[in-house]
Amino acid sequence: MKKQLLMVATLMFAVFAARAQKTDTAGYMVHYKFSHLRDTNNRANPYTENMALFLGQNSSVYKSYDKQLQDALFKKQVKEAIANSPNGNISIHTKNTASPLQYYQFSAQKKLYRKESLVINSYLIEETLPVIDWKISSDTASFGGMHCQKATAHFKGRDYTAWFCADMPFHTGPWKLNGLPGVILEAYDAKKEVVFKFDGIEKVAPAQPVAAVAEPQSGDRRMVMIGGDDSDTDPAVIQLPSRSIKTTDKEFAKLQDAMRKDPDAFAQAMMASSGMNRPGNANGPGPDHIKIKLGPQAVINNPIELSEK
Repeated sequence: MKKQLLMVATLMFAVFAARAQKTDTAGYMVHYKFSHLRDTNNRANPYTENMALFLGQNSSVYKSYDKQLQDALFKKQVKEAIANSPNGNISIHTKNTASPLQYYQFSAQKKLYRKESLVINSYLIEETLPVIDWKISSDTASFGGMHCQKATAHFKGRDYTAWFCADMPFHTGPWKLNGLPGVILEAYDAKKEVVFKFDGIEKVAPAQPVAAVAEPQSGDRRMVMIGGDDSDTDPAVIQLPSRSIKTTDKEFAKLQDAMRKDPDAFAQAMMASSGMNRPGNANGPGPDHIKIKLGPQAVINNPIELSEK
């Protein structure tokens, strides 16, 4: 427990002020029906989720469309629990099954940022934008009335087929897929174990001005949204999450391992390191005591990224 606290506390001081990349504005949003066969022993039930790719002039972000709905429901539950709690202690039982994963692509800088979440904290991991050796063919197809061309490549242990629309000059796609002369509207691997199925495209409403939020003062019982550091961000705005903790793949893997070994102890360590669940002081009552119960972890014996043989 002490080791977990030390590791979490160390990372907490490394909060990343994401100003290296300029804020962009999304003009279009591509919808995908994402499917991933995570457990090869349960082929009848692949993981599925509604995802969206927000396209800006200089960047893109791929994230869960379902999560927006689940975040809204969670906020409502927290507000109702606080309003109905006579002593400020609340207990929230939620089944948030949507993925918190987000992928930011900056093609000009050749950078890829992956946002991950664990309990109450989000983490930002920087990578080099992968270079994919696509082979473009003369095959064409239409998706939602949009003319697309076929390309194939071996990437992260799988053989992918992608359909890209050259009429939309965005060299990006879902997940880590990129590098074609047009936006990737649909992609899948040879075994159809990973599928990004096109589900429509729409224009994004112009970004709306966001009012500044005052920093909480000592003793302020302002509600903290767990894992929602950017849940109020206008979807038309593409920017790296400013309150995420910058880390590396190696360090994040250690945190994930600690959570799997003892989910309850890990959750309490995270909350303690952030100053939550502490008693009141002379300045007023402390934050509400929030208890988190983590559900069973998904079985993943077929990760989206496979080791090369």
